[in-house]
Amino acid sequence: MKFGDVLYEARARVATITLNRPERYNAISESMPDDIAAAFAQANADDSVHVVVLTGAGKGFCGGYDLNTYAEQSGTNPAIQDMPWDPMLDYRFMSRCTEKFMAIWRCHKPVIARVNGDAVAGGSDIALCADLIVMNQDARIGYPPARVWGCPTTAMWVYRLGAEKAKHMLFTGDLITGRRAAEIGLVLEAVAPAALDQAVDALTARIKGVPKNQLMMMKLLVNQAYENMGLAGTQTIATLFDGMARHSPEGVWFKQRAEEVGFKRAVAERDSGEPIPGSKK
Repeated sequence: MKFGDVLYEARARVATITLNRPERYNAISESMPDDIAAAFAQANADDSVHVVVLTGAGKGFCGGYDLNTYAEQSGTNPAIQDMPWDPMLDYRFMSRCTEKFMAIWRCHKPVIARVNGDAVAGGSDIALCADLIVMNQDARIGYPPARVWGCPTTAMWVYRLGAEKAKHMLFTGDLITGRRAAEIGLVLEAVAPAALDQAVDALTARIKGVPKNQLMMMKLLVNQAYENMGLAGTQTIATLFDGMARHSPEGVWFKQRAEEVGFKRAVAERDSGEPIPGSKK
């Protein structure tokens, strides 16, 4: 089955949901959040499915929001407004994306993220909503827009890493390898690329023999603990901050620079460590 930019397949008690824009490293299009939610709704409704694997087509898992569309093209778009901007209009768009990504978290079936390639920025938001993550040890994960132009709207960094390590990742915007992500407890396991399928298959084989009702109870139990910690409130703040980050003086500079020289060069300049032009001292 195909849900826009997402593929869905189910067999032998396992559903596989694949982000399917390989030519763009599965970058998030305007419709992809809805496509993800639709695919997970199908998994929820499929009584043959006990466990879900989420992965990306081609070399990447997900390269984040498509900066060709959101940053490089001139003018406004759903993520960028002319000044003065309306934060509630921005929140309406971004909260929809956050809510759709959280279909992964809310899915009644266990979800294993098979992170075959880089999971960057919004791509890390998607991966970290999964229950278990098995990662290519050479792939990278991180949230570079924490330096300028973004805030992780699902806010899963702190819930997976704790305060200090989450702050380290978000203060620096660094990308880390799957190997390092496993060392700090961000992901369950990191393996060589050739061993990724074997590792995921072994995990799904062990889980899919458990009755669906037991799996659902165990997932709801753990998730509720995080809901009780205020996950929804944290995501509200994070989603509002994401809009602010895109419309701050530095965020406006980044968008203008991406239009002038292309987003790849703008990202390199942003992440160079040099002061951002126009930033408040």
